[in-house]
Amino acid sequence: MSQWIYFFDLWGTAVFALTGALAAGHHRMDPFGVLVLAGVTAVGGGSIRDLLMGSTPVFWLQDTNYILAILITVALTLLLLRSNNNRNAPWFILPVADAFGLALFTIIGTEKALLLGLDEISAVIMGVVTGIGGGILRDVICRQVPMVLRTEIYATACMIGAICYVLFLSAGFDQKTTMFIAMSTALFIRLAAIRWRLSLPAFDLSLKSS
Repeated sequence: MSQWIYFFDLWGTAVFALTGALAAGHHRMDPFGVLVLAGVTAVGGGSIRDLLMGSTPVFWLQDTNYILAILITVALTLLLLRSNNNRNAPWFILPVADAFGLALFTIIGTEKALLLGLDEISAVIMGVVTGIGGGILRDVICRQVPMVLRTEIYATACMIGAICYVLFLSAGFDQKTTMFIAMSTALFIRLAAIRWRLSLPAFDLSLKSS
């Protein structure tokens, strides 16, 4: 993994750790609960990806910088957002931070799958797993229906971003340009869905009263 991708991977870990810490605050968890939820959100998707691909030990056990990124993020979150004046701030930050982490992790997961020799379709799947896995675990722990299973455009943004990555790479674009285009595509779709409340149609089989 090149240095600049590694830097972005650590940054994405911190971003997803932030979303987990903010979710823990919303559910009034203690500091240990904040740390657990932040860690699960930050490395959950990548851990599932590595286990599925047989790349073990999983990435954060091989490089403790990921653990340090989570610890620092949790510490800063607890310190900076603990006052009453900032109580409402996280819920403006959370969906945007989550969108950045989603786009970033999707493309990094896709790239790692390609480096390990998986075909393009499998790489797209691994990219989606990397992007949404941590969020699914976070929502399950918080006893919520995972965002990816609701009508919000979430996994769809991952999938389109990952597809863009493999297509542009196959077309001969260099890695940096390809990553920028794919990440920007996934991020734009997710932010647009948040801004204009775009969603997919629900599959509703509930009985309706006459």
